[in-house]
Amino acid sequence: MDEPEINQIEGRLATTAGTCAVMGTASSMAVIAETLGMILPGSAGIPAVHADRLRNSEETGVVAAKMALSENALTPDKIMTREAVENALRVLLAVSGSTNAIIHLTAIAGRLGIDISLDRMNQLSDETPVVVDLKPVGQGYMEDFHSAGGLDGVLDAIKDKVHRSPINIEGVSLGDRLDTPKADPFDHNVIRTADNPVDPQGGLIALSGSLAPEGAILKRAAATPELLEHEGRAVVFTSLEDLANRIDDPDLDINADDVMILQNAGPRSPSGMPEAGYLPIPKKLARAGVKDMVRISDARMSGTAFGTIVLHVTPEADLGGPLALVQNGDRIRLSAKAKSISLLVSEEELERRRAAFTSPNPEPARGYKQLYHNTVLPATKGCDFDFLQKV
Repeated sequence: MDEPEINQIEGRLATTAGTCAVMGTASSMAVIAETLGMILPGSAGIPAVHADRLRNSEETGVVAAKMALSENALTPDKIMTREAVENALRVLLAVSGSTNAIIHLTAIAGRLGIDISLDRMNQLSDETPVVVDLKPVGQGYMEDFHSAGGLDGVLDAIKDKVHRSPINIEGVSLGDRLDTPKADPFDHNVIRTADNPVDPQGGLIALSGSLAPEGAILKRAAATPELLEHEGRAVVFTSLEDLANRIDDPDLDINADDVMILQNAGPRSPSGMPEAGYLPIPKKLARAGVKDMVRISDARMSGTAFGTIVLHVTPEADLGGPLALVQNGDRIRLSAKAKSISLLVSEEELERRRAAFTSPNPEPARGYKQLYHNTVLPATKGCDFDFLQKV
């Protein structure tokens, strides 16, 4: 691919300012912010170059000024209640949003003293359909989402499942918003009804098991269905550098049924949990037509990515969690149905490996790096500093 072709593709993929044109992380967080009540109704999906975006900005400034002058102004803790957070999580599942959004929402909730249980997330996911037909799991784009009705359309589709009492920055309850007649009909080609969903269950699930005792995340709506129940041989990459150096080595011992493992890319790693979980398919397999493999790491991935990818494995490898103990040739079992991810190695062998483990990332000697290293929370707690969580 030459430079003119690259420029042409870039010009088609990102034609304006603004967030990604699909339900990526930024778009997911905009929808979450609106569900939480922290931005004005109808704000989440407005295209960056749309005149409504300017109008919305002006209206937001007016509301902010009124709140600043009010003696009884609403504060975030009065708006983002436990029920509001649960509504936001349910909407994230209904739009099959970004895995990153789980970390962000968990961190926000933690600042308010609200815990997001992975068990509760799975309960919500099993009863919440995916109703938005947007890429990367569907066909449409964020502009289509906005034109189809935006968050109002999603809330209407799952109205019997959301809490009605939470309020927004204008003091209007979600129940009142649902009951208010809408000027335009919803486009059900983009925002489906609950009885005609894109998928009958939520787009994201939490996994647990011997490989991730404290949890991991899988975007099942973006996974290959045939790989959601899979057992394979582990092929381990011990770091981002190791991955970069060996992934396309023609002599790499790997086949399409194997499970790719990336270690030391979690919150405490030197890279600080980058979006490296979308491990590339080795070139020799890609050339043979392989499109997807089970890939597991303590890293994150872009909200625009697609594949059978297990992320945010906790405890992370740097802490000596089971992920750090995986070796080439171990058997790994993924079961989305059972919501489990298992390392099929005897406890005796794991104890032997655990006794020999030392972290490859020594504690920084001073400064911000030391502060971060010693106080950053795991992915299941939002990767926030522990001293910023409300107890």
